[in-house]
Amino acid sequence: MPLDLSPLWISLKTSLFATFITFFLGIVAAYWMLEYRGKGKSLIEGIFIAPLILPPTVVGFLLLLFFGKNGPVGKLMAPTGWSVVFTWYGAAIAATVVSFPLMYKTALGAFAQVEQNLLRVARTLGAKESTIFWRISLPLAFPGIVAATMLAFARALGEFGATLMLAGNIPGQTQTIPMAIYFAVEAGAMDEAWFWSLAIMIVSLSGIITVNFWQELRGKRGQGKSPAGRISLREEGQKRNFSASAQEVGLFVDIEKRLPSFHLQVSFNTNEQPLGLLGGSGAGKSMILRCIAGIETPTRGRIVLNGRVLFDSEKGINVPSRDRRIGFLVQNYALFPNMTVAQNIAFGLPKGISTASTYVQVEAQLLAMQLPGLGDRYPHQLSGGQQQRVALARALASQPEALLLDEPFSALDTHLRSQLEQQMTTTLVDYQGVTLFVTHNMEEAYRVCPHLLVLEHGNVVHYGSKYDVFGNPATVSVAQLTGCKNFSRAVIHSSQQIEAIDWGCILQIGEPISRDLSYIGIRAHQLILTNDASCENTFPCWLVRTSETPHRMTLFLKLHAPADSSQEYHLQAEVFKEKWITIKDRAFPWYVQLEPLRLMMMMA
Repeated sequence: MPLDLSPLWISLKTSLFATFITFFLGIVAAYWMLEYRGKGKSLIEGIFIAPLILPPTVVGFLLLLFFGKNGPVGKLMAPTGWSVVFTWYGAAIAATVVSFPLMYKTALGAFAQVEQNLLRVARTLGAKESTIFWRISLPLAFPGIVAATMLAFARALGEFGATLMLAGNIPGQTQTIPMAIYFAVEAGAMDEAWFWSLAIMIVSLSGIITVNFWQELRGKRGQGKSPAGRISLREEGQKRNFSASAQEVGLFVDIEKRLPSFHLQVSFNTNEQPLGLLGGSGAGKSMILRCIAGIETPTRGRIVLNGRVLFDSEKGINVPSRDRRIGFLVQNYALFPNMTVAQNIAFGLPKGISTASTYVQVEAQLLAMQLPGLGDRYPHQLSGGQQQRVALARALASQPEALLLDEPFSALDTHLRSQLEQQMTTTLVDYQGVTLFVTHNMEEAYRVCPHLLVLEHGNVVHYGSKYDVFGNPATVSVAQLTGCKNFSRAVIHSSQQIEAIDWGCILQIGEPISRDLSYIGIRAHQLILTNDASCENTFPCWLVRTSETPHRMTLFLKLHAPADSSQEYHLQAEVFKEKWITIKDRAFPWYVQLEPLRLMMMMA
């Protein structure tokens, strides 16, 4: 053991100082760069990580040019008689520069891992960006930031080349442990070199082990009880206001959103009755909600909610998400994992109300959603159904003027889906705002929403009551989305008669025929299997094959003649199994009736 322990103290002093500086600089730079979309981002990124790529001696040489007596900083400090060259300050600066890239890149990765839906939902709940950073982004990224801090400390502790160039090797002043090791080996003092090598390994490894142990302990504590402390509230949002005139109540949307591979162009309005947005994947359903919530910005158009203009491209109006007073329930619920159930719900309450009032309102939401006693639990301790109800309670707690539901049942099993659907339907009856419900499930849309907006490739193809959409679909694509399986090209023969080309039959129609008619269709459950061949629109048929579900049988039927293969059929009929038992042994041909009033006439 050497008598002079100054390299240890100098190393600890410079590395701790460097870590302290890089901790704040790295977090600020990482969070800023994560959101930065301006020009020169690649150049800025390159400058930030350059010390990680360049040889330390080159970094030290550049620092010497910058801080030396002829450098820009050296000249500024010359009148004061102070210099960082060949001082421990120089060693600290060198350690800061070389450790910053590790802190920056690791912190950037930690922030990037925070789910974006959490931040989007927080904005719709009225939270400011500062609140989102302190209460969501930083707490969730904190374990990664701690690891980044330890890496930065270890890198600063082991810095040699840049320090030697800027601060030199002055025993007792700038000689750090790495330099002590180098010069001990050069002088042949191997015992001293071994001592300092073990010392720096012990210090570095101790820090890494401590961080790992803390993270494991933190993970175990996360499974236990919630931390103590009063429920904190979000930043104050504007209060709900339904005083608009009758003509202004409701939501008006007329927007266009152009993307490289997608073009959304929709126009509709709705009032307090839930409106279902129905369509296949990629139809634009979720994009509409994101534009209304302010998460996405339309290319052009206008959005008005209860008389308040939320977006107007011509007037340059684009109200931030936090001020739109819109509740947004996303597919994965986006509950804040670092907050309890009570804290999640309270996040949407206005700032300034008393703790007692907060408690009362949170408990009222828990009771309304059948979640009594679960306020102290964390999201990971809840079932999928409980998480969904907490997310809905949080959205309603902010008293939104519009509630956006983006496939809220998609992650649930069939039984739980049915239960929560009934509960949500009951909740929406009492909700006085506008509700948009996105789904690709036709039956779900029919049960929940009195009115439907059917989308295809970013365009509205049918908008009306659910009875109109299901009973008189405007196009073949709408009929398909609503579950129709039987289609045929159609040719008009007379005002009451058409030819179904693909089915090979002439059909009598019970209502006036539009000149735009190009297809005819009928739903599988509306086909009638009968013994009376004399009925109108009744044709002989043969069974090709069947498909079984728990309660029904789907029958694939070929008209006019037996089929030559299992794929040769005209119509699909659905019957309950009780009916199937009574007809399955009948001799062929069977007879199928296509009632005139059940036929749907459509455009292509």
